[in-house]
Amino acid sequence: MARIILITGGARSGKSAFAEKYAGDAGSSIAYIATAQIYDEEMAQRVRLHRQRRPDSWITFEAPYNAENALEKALQQAGVVLFDCLTLYTSNLLLAEQAPKDNGKRAAYILEKIDILLKTARSGKGTVVFVTNEVGCGIVPDNALAREYRDIAGWVNQKVAELAQEVYLVVSGIPLPIKNLPNEEV
Repeated sequence: MARIILITGGARSGKSAFAEKYAGDAGSSIAYIATAQIYDEEMAQRVRLHRQRRPDSWITFEAPYNAENALEKALQQAGVVLFDCLTLYTSNLLLAEQAPKDNGKRAAYILEKIDILLKTARSGKGTVVFVTNEVGCGIVPDNALAREYRDIAGWVNQKVAELAQEVYLVVSGIPLPIKNLPNEEV
């Protein structure tokens, strides 16, 4: 069973840089699952920065949807998989054409997709490092879609944290361990 690590934090907290260092320290064969979709120049710049930081030896999979398929392949090819990030993946699922139109059914659909992703992660060997954002620490969003996203992202993070052996909160570039279990627990 793969070791699951969750790294969370706010925007520009340093969580991705910490996750990349963690993955690099955890093994020599590393796969990277990218969930971002590029719709504008600002996002293109963010993706360029992430690509520049990654060594050429890392295997990259782009998986804005059905990330369990990319994760399964990544686990077959690498000892460490870095999944960046759960909140972008959640956003992709929330806005997907195939997502139910009803809010309650949409939340259930997304959480079921996360369950499938976690089942895939647990079925492999090695280490899976998930990166996510803490989106519920600020003000209450002013529109229904943003509130729905915030709530679902919180539930996704709870699901992953529950199964993770290690959880880190990155604040101002400083990783704070908030859960650390031996391999045999969870």
